[in-house]
This record gives sequence, C-alpha cells and structure tokens, in this order.
Amino acid sequence: MDSLVSTEWLGGELGAPDLRIVDASWHLDKRDAAAEYEAGHIPGAVFMDLGGLADTASDLPMMLPTAEKFASRMQSLGLGDGSRIVLYDDSAVRTAARAWWMLRLFGAHEVAILDGGLANWKAEGRELASGKEKLRHRHFTVWKDESHVRTKDQMRANLDSKAEQIVDARSPARFAGTEAEPRLGVNPGHIPGSRNLPYSELFNPDGTWKTGAALRTVFEDAGVEAGKPIAATCGSGVTASAVAFAAHLLGNDKAAVYDGSWSEWGADKDTPKETGAA
Repeated sequence: MDSLVSTEWLGGELGAPDLRIVDASWHLDKRDAAAEYEAGHIPGAVFMDLGGLADTASDLPMMLPTAEKFASRMQSLGLGDGSRIVLYDDSAVRTAARAWWMLRLFGAHEVAILDGGLANWKAEGRELASGKEKLRHRHFTVWKDESHVRTKDQMRANLDSKAEQIVDARSPARFAGTEAEPRLGVNPGHIPGSRNLPYSELFNPDGTWKTGAALRTVFEDAGVEAGKPIAATCGSGVTASAVAFAAHLLGNDKAAVYDGSWSEWGADKDTPKETGAA
C-alpha cells in the first residue's frame, strides 16, 4: 500500500478484511470533530480523538501520550497488528498527517493518508455513512520509536551540531514574530537557524498533496534539502507532522517532529529566539 492513496483506490478497497479507515479530524476552532464524524463519514471509518491522544499530565498542548495509552486506544478502535490503516481528515490543519506520524512512531507499519481527505471524497459524490461504527478490539503491540520525535534538549544540542535542518511549518508572520502567538505566555519568533516552510505550501489548490517535482520545489524554495535529516516544528507539533509526511513522500524517513514545538520553546525564557524572515 502506498503512503498516499487516492479516493478511487480506497473506494475499491472498502470492505477488505484487513483495511481500517480512520477519521483523524481535529480542529483548532470550536468545530466538534466527533459530531461531524457521526453526521457523515467514509463507510467503515472509526473516529480517532486526537485531542484525547495526548499527555494529560503536561501543561503543553498535544504532547505525545505514553506508548501504553496509545496502544490501548488503538486496540479499542480495532486498529491492530497487521492492519492496513488509511487516515483522512476534514481539518484546515491537515491532522491526518499528525495521526500518520503518531501511528508510525508507535509501531504501525502500513499507514496511508487519503489524498484530498473527506472533502475530496464528498466532492466526488461518494457514499457516506452516519452514526458510529461497530468497534472490533484488536491487539496493538506496545512500541515507541524515539527516532521520530525530538525533545527540547535535543533541539538545543542541534543549535551547535546542526545535524538536522530545523523546518518550521507555521505561517511566515508567526515565524517572523510579526504576529502574536495564540497561546498566552509564548514569545514571538522562531528557533535560531530555522527555515520557514508553511504547511499550506505542501498542498494543491484542490486540497490534494503536492508530489514529485512540485513538492521538491517547495522544499528547495524554503532553503531545505529534502533528502537530508529534518527536525520539524510548528506551534504544537500538529502541522509539523505534515512536513514530516511530505519529506517521507520524497523518500526521506529521517524527518522527526519536535514534540513541544514553539509552545514549549517560545514559553521558555532561557531558550534563544530569533525574529525576522529566514
């Protein structure tokens, strides 16, 4: 299974016994992703509550949960060892990429994103289901691959080593520090030496992912070498996951995500910060 699948491909695979479809929508505004899922979703899809898949002991948003918590949630959704998992969303911040990153980090092997998401599926007039799907418990092995995630200490060390390119997925205004951060107590700016690659640049006007030469050009225009190690960051680790997925599409699996992202770095008075364009 490819990492990026089309609506046509998914339509032909509906009902396959090893296929699990997941609505991974999550919103920054007050939209109720769970209610929208129940109102209309791709047949057979289960709802992954990304907001609930976080470390509740942390005062930072969207920090990774423990491997045990993640595995338990996946089991309850019927996602298990040997499943082919296809993710989609209907979110402005492309949260299927966050779910993809988490699943890979926690040990799932065959995970794909539906190109164009639910909007593309609907635009083609494809079938929708409503209500909740019957969940089937499956075993999900507890595992965590630390190579896909970065901590604040690792990001600090990288300032000197420059072993990884720091790629910031926020808007140019937030990156430059000319727009206030939405989270209270977080200073403006970016990690020194970062390159700004707004996640919105990764998509075509119709909401599908850029691929091939078009996607490579996005990285080049941002001053990022797509084939070399990357540490992606954003506001809270969500849109940074889109950068990691885009790098994966270009054959680079050495793209990690800084879990705390700017919510952590920008709030720490002792971390160095820069403002202005890259």
